[in-house]
Amino acid sequence: MRQSELYVRYARLADAAAISAITAEYARQGIMLERSDENIVENIRNFFVAEYCGEVIGCCAIAFYTLKLAEIRSLAVFNRYKMKGIGRLLVEKAESVLREEGVSEVFVLTLSSTFFRRLGYNDIQKEYFPQKIWRDCTHCPKLMACDEIAMVKTLSSI
Repeated sequence: MRQSELYVRYARLADAAAISAITAEYARQGIMLERSDENIVENIRNFFVAEYCGEVIGCCAIAFYTLKLAEIRSLAVFNRYKMKGIGRLLVEKAESVLREEGVSEVFVLTLSSTFFRRLGYNDIQKEYFPQKIWRDCTHCPKLMACDEIAMVKTLSSI
């Protein structure tokens, strides 16, 4: 993989089908919840994509909860491109945008805690994020048996 042909950018409406395909692959494996095409289109301005040779190969999204708190979610990379640093690039892009917005704390709910620990995230109790629980978790089929780990990172200001 030539790094010069890989870049991370804001998603466009034309990327919605690719984002849907990537996240659906993870949903089939039980790694993340499936996002409807409508949800992806509604939130397209909160998504970033990794593009390689003209193909969208990974994505992630941000969600704002307060002026200082946000979440990185829907992080996914097509299996054939895993372990090449693409997930890290997506998270770094999201964190950069969050810093520009003045967000000082970012969290994730993940099954890949080792990945996020390498990026400076620390474990925390889910109850630390009541905004997340009330907005999203109450609608989740895993609500009473959530296996995700909550992690948080303090972002330095720019």
